[in-house]
Amino acid sequence: MEFKDLEIFQLVADKGKVTEVAKELNYVQSNITSRIQKLEAELNTPLFNRHRRGMILTPEGKKLLAYSEKILMLTEEMKRAVLNKDEPIGKLEIGTVETVYHLPNILSTYIKSYENVDLSLVTGVTEKLEEKVLNYKLDGAFITASNVHPDLEAYDVFDEELVLITEPRKKTLEGLKDEPFLCFKKGCGYRARLEKWYEHEGAMPEKVMEFGTLETIIRSVAMGLGVSFVPKSAVAHLEKSGEITCHQLPSEFSKVKTVFIRRADAYLTTTIEKFIETIQHNRQLI
Repeated sequence: MEFKDLEIFQLVADKGKVTEVAKELNYVQSNITSRIQKLEAELNTPLFNRHRRGMILTPEGKKLLAYSEKILMLTEEMKRAVLNKDEPIGKLEIGTVETVYHLPNILSTYIKSYENVDLSLVTGVTEKLEEKVLNYKLDGAFITASNVHPDLEAYDVFDEELVLITEPRKKTLEGLKDEPFLCFKKGCGYRARLEKWYEHEGAMPEKVMEFGTLETIIRSVAMGLGVSFVPKSAVAHLEKSGEITCHQLPSEFSKVKTVFIRRADAYLTTTIEKFIETIQHNRQLI
């Protein structure tokens, strides 16, 4: 069994079509097909169910996928550890929630300091990012701290205050409980906090509208589409200019902590170690 076979297997599992994998890798389709067949022969079990629209993992294929993700992650860690113990080098795949206000400073400092690192960034909600780190799909992620999984190690990034924002004409909290709630998808830490406040108040928004970016949420609130719960640091300038109104909620709902997580059992490469050091240095400057 070769590492390349596992890489191809993972790509086919992800995309579901041999044609797409062949195009991405610049291989002929028959090469991809033969690699998968070779893997199935070695393991003496079918890994995919084939149909006209593509390929879907069998139960055995799902088991192999979980192991192959761990194997390839450890292989990448091994390469980074052996190649250079002093200078960060190689890939670093990081996830983040949309609302890490100080993230540009952290990334800028790190990239300028360690030019040989190929850093990539994906966004998502806390729950999904935590899942990806646990499944070895990300080296680490910035999330809203809550009950962090025991298999993860968390590093403090910064503390934040959340505020309920409305259009300028909405001056009091009274009546806002019935306004449409603008938020990210389920799994967002900020959304969970405001939902707890609603529950505490014995209320529930009549309508929930999900958006993909923080900027869209804030602009939609300013136009009067509803209310949202966002970091105060992200909207202070808009409150000052009179484009929105901020409402403070009790600290048990509004005080949050952003943390950086990684798998506790993962080898601490120089690449990720220096990234954590950059986070901690940035925290001292806030």
